[in-house]
Amino acid sequence: MIFETDRLYVRPLEEKDEMFFFELMGNPNVMNLIPQKSLNKEESMLQLKELILLEKTSDTKIWCLCEKGNNDLIGISGLLKNNEKQDEIAYRLIERYWGNGYGTEIAKGLIDYCFNNLKSDLVSADVFVENTRSLKILDKFFHVEKEFFNAEDNCMDRRYVLRKEDWHVGK
Repeated sequence: MIFETDRLYVRPLEEKDEMFFFELMGNPNVMNLIPQKSLNKEESMLQLKELILLEKTSDTKIWCLCEKGNNDLIGISGLLKNNEKQDEIAYRLIERYWGNGYGTEIAKGLIDYCFNNLKSDLVSADVFVENTRSLKILDKFFHVEKEFFNAEDNCMDRRYVLRKEDWHVGK
């Protein structure tokens, strides 16, 4: 286990997560919020294997997000480096788990992990400006830094930042 929150825990992705990972990555309702195209089963399995390898070989750490009490993937979460080399949090939930407060809980958990375990001075999050659910979550913790065109995903993104000195545990 990498870390836990009140109701969730984060662990490395494994190939046995294939079915749940495809439920996440193959769902257009989830992927349109990034925005990226949904994946077929083969593409999903290839991406799962790539993320497992990246976790061991790069700064990109995408992990399995699980509810306590079971080992099933309910989403993914992790850390990236944005184009300015800042620590960036990331999370994505399987659609049937939306609306339970898990997005807020994992965002807070990732922020705590960055500041307490990685000793980051600043944490960021980039989100598609039409992803209203994530905008509401990130508005709780972060400050808007800028909006910019994301050429890779062909969309407008909003960058949020949070400095360690502005983080109040228990928010």
